[in-house]
Amino acid sequence: MEPWFNSSKYKNQHLKNNRKIVINMTNNLKQIFKEKGPIKNIGVIGMGYVGIPAAALFANLDCYDNVLGFQRDSPSSGYKIDMLNSGECPLKGDEPGLDKLIKKVVNTKKFHCTSDFHRIQEMDAVTLAIQTPFADPASLEPDFGALIDGIRQVGRYLSKGTLVVLESTITPGTTEGLARQILEEESGLVAGKDFALAHAPERVMVGRLLQNIQEHDRIVGGIDELSTARAVELYSPVLTKGKVIPMSATAAEVTKTTENTFRDLQIASINQLALYCEAMGINVYDVRDGVDSLKGEGITRAMLYPGAGVGGHCLTKDTYHLERGVKISEGTLDYPAGLDSIFVLARKVNDFMPVHMYNLTVEALARAGKKPSGSRVAILGWAFLNNSDDARNPPSEPYRDLLIEAGCEVKVHDPHVLEYPDVSIIHELDDVVKGADVVAVLTGHDEYFEVDAKRLKGLMGVEHPVVVDGRNVVDADGFIGERFVYKGIGRGDKNGHGMK
Repeated sequence: MEPWFNSSKYKNQHLKNNRKIVINMTNNLKQIFKEKGPIKNIGVIGMGYVGIPAAALFANLDCYDNVLGFQRDSPSSGYKIDMLNSGECPLKGDEPGLDKLIKKVVNTKKFHCTSDFHRIQEMDAVTLAIQTPFADPASLEPDFGALIDGIRQVGRYLSKGTLVVLESTITPGTTEGLARQILEEESGLVAGKDFALAHAPERVMVGRLLQNIQEHDRIVGGIDELSTARAVELYSPVLTKGKVIPMSATAAEVTKTTENTFRDLQIASINQLALYCEAMGINVYDVRDGVDSLKGEGITRAMLYPGAGVGGHCLTKDTYHLERGVKISEGTLDYPAGLDSIFVLARKVNDFMPVHMYNLTVEALARAGKKPSGSRVAILGWAFLNNSDDARNPPSEPYRDLLIEAGCEVKVHDPHVLEYPDVSIIHELDDVVKGADVVAVLTGHDEYFEVDAKRLKGLMGVEHPVVVDGRNVVDADGFIGERFVYKGIGRGDKNGHGMK
């Protein structure tokens, strides 16, 4: 006689029932795809550093008929619509091939930008590339407001057989959880049965957008095998050198957050070494070259370069997405009690570097016989990345804030950044450095490598001008020879130089 409840029998029956449901759902979506045919019309939501080049590349392919770029007609970014539809790229800085490609796909009528989200219902595939910042990293609560709005728009106009792909970097579990829930609630459709859902994170660097999209391997993770296969179909034609790497949606989310977290950790490692070298009076670049010289089978050091801080949209917050993914998961984390995650600690080191730049500035001013209050500081570089206009979360901002708090008069130069909220960006270098007590290099733009010490001193017009080099841009000996007070990140060999 069987017990009143046979857990093993119940579990097996439950698995069989679930398996039948999954098979039925898959067969339903498979039939919809068969009737719908291959992907022809693509919608790209978010006309930024990811969405614009992605849309242009999709539109340039013969296998796709039409690409729509969806952009809110807001006071801050609505201008992009008219610019794109006239064949003009709203992204500044050096982006090889992008201006020409946008003109081409607009002239051939393969690409159009619109604020009419109703047209999502015409699309076979829709991708979302919307920023996902953290308003308060300490609480591990991301600001998904803009992403949620975008997902809701997709859900409202979602039709059967559409592939929805999140390209934004997100907390692991978001595709299967939050995104799926919103899409199903808004549309009345079921993911995996009526539409496909996947995560295919962007892997681009400003200055190499088109090249990166085509040549980097593409991580593609669906909520089921059919969703993954449909996403592979979408991205494969874009790749020229890279290959598609399929996996689950959550694995794709972890892959993206991990690659940025590891890069942040590498930067923090060399930044901490730079601080050590300063304390010990040696040159971090000598140490770096020495370590890098050890090569051979199985030897990997991958040492990056120290600097004034880490900026941008990705590295400054993706660690927190990874940490939050562990926090909200159902698994148990076995980790030393009471210790910071090494990834979070790395974030703290990198966040400290603009503070260190400020400390070097104060030390250098003291050597020149001055105090911060009333001193004039010229910041060279507002963008976080060399030769780019990308000024998202720049380390120059906290550095500037510290200077102003100390009573300094601050001017900012950047040849690529046109404007920034509440900060006056000056584009003529001479106007910024004239009469300055301090020149601080925060970005390694090519223009700054050409600055001549003698001419700069003449423009500054002080006996002992200060240069604080956060990117190893200037020739330390050359500037010291012109009676500059020199301070540089990781340059313990020069930071205590004698005065002439």
